[in-house]
Amino acid sequence: MQLYNTLSAEERAIMIDDAGKQRLTLSFYAYAQISNPTQFRNDLFLAWNPLGVLGRIYVANEGINAQLSLPADHFYEFKDTIEQYDFMKGIRLNIAVEHDDHSFLKLTIKVRDKIVADGLEDESFDATNIGIHLKAKEFNDLLEDPNVIVVDMRNHYESEIGHFTQAIRPDVDTFRESLPIIEEQLAEHKQDKKLLMYCTGGIRCEKASAYFKHKGFENVYQLEGGIIEYTRQVKAEGLESKFIGKNFVFDHRLGERITDDIVSQCHQCGKPCDVHTNCVNEGCHLLFIQCEECAQAMEGCCSTDCISVIHLPEEEQKAIRRGIKNGNMIFKKGKSDVLTFKNNLDPLAAVPTLSDLVKTKAVAKKQPKIKKQYIGKGTHFFPKPSIGQFLIEENEIKIGDTVLIKGSTTGEQKLIIEKMFVNDIESETAVSGDTCTFQLPFRIRLSDKIYKVLD
Repeated sequence: MQLYNTLSAEERAIMIDDAGKQRLTLSFYAYAQISNPTQFRNDLFLAWNPLGVLGRIYVANEGINAQLSLPADHFYEFKDTIEQYDFMKGIRLNIAVEHDDHSFLKLTIKVRDKIVADGLEDESFDATNIGIHLKAKEFNDLLEDPNVIVVDMRNHYESEIGHFTQAIRPDVDTFRESLPIIEEQLAEHKQDKKLLMYCTGGIRCEKASAYFKHKGFENVYQLEGGIIEYTRQVKAEGLESKFIGKNFVFDHRLGERITDDIVSQCHQCGKPCDVHTNCVNEGCHLLFIQCEECAQAMEGCCSTDCISVIHLPEEEQKAIRRGIKNGNMIFKKGKSDVLTFKNNLDPLAAVPTLSDLVKTKAVAKKQPKIKKQYIGKGTHFFPKPSIGQFLIEENEIKIGDTVLIKGSTTGEQKLIIEKMFVNDIESETAVSGDTCTFQLPFRIRLSDKIYKVLD
């Protein structure tokens, strides 16, 4: 039996592009008693691998937590595989707001002690005694209640780029850290206030609501399906989105645009920006927010030390990485000492504290939209000559055009085409069906899209 990936991420990306099929990105979770998580894991891998399912899935005795992508034409076959299990029949699948065919490039199903690392002893309280679920309209209505305390149950790097306007956002690195902090600092409001919680897809609030009820909070509510389902309902029902900015997601995209509001800043210069990136130095890979200008000036790196490393021969880079355990540095997402602007901020200045129950309507200034025309997508990047390759799918581009290259990690990068090769021959114009290449001052990813900027 094949219970492992046989293709690298790069090989899988090429295969996805060659297949030309639209893929759906989705997530779901279920708390249930699973007696043999290892066998459950193996059965899922054997069922999903032939369908082209890719993603990161955790299974444990307490249930399943899944984030994945799959070809759209295999959606109903996939549903059949999960509905073979009674506890997943009719389960809500949170479909992503923005789709990216490369959101996941491997199928990873891991057996864990828990599907969410909460640090709790589940035997000490009733995990099924959860808070009241609210749909989008109900959630919006309750936000207007002066006796409501809204708490973001996500980590600091998630809430930094998007949140509900009046939410309290604990400055924590992990979910488990937030639970005792919230309990302690809201202890005097267990009876007189309504505790309203939200997270990405709902799974953290399921456990947190039961925990807070166990700790004596009498009025506990949670956003059903999290931000993902809230956004779907807002669009379907024509509601006002009380969530502003981007929703952080744990895949290649690193975020889904919910509104045009920019509520965060570049960690290196302070410019309004909400594009997360990973330092291109493979020995660092720190997650942080970086604007277009800093990405060019810093070559996609978080520090000058990392810039020096990426210019070394590959073998020297590997030698530097060999034996170094940098997991903790990566874990401290957006909190490295090298992030100059981030470290000069008062960590409490921009984030409501847990004792601050006053609503705020502060919203960052919206960025003007660029008028553009879709051209195609990135297909390869040649790092040494710094050349990007693109497949032209619609319209045309020519020498002298200003183009916009856009991607979840790349951000939005503009440049003027001064010279290009079309189907390996130097040419003035590239049209639909052509493959063109030209030099870039930044790295592109396979999922990046290219647009022509219109006057």
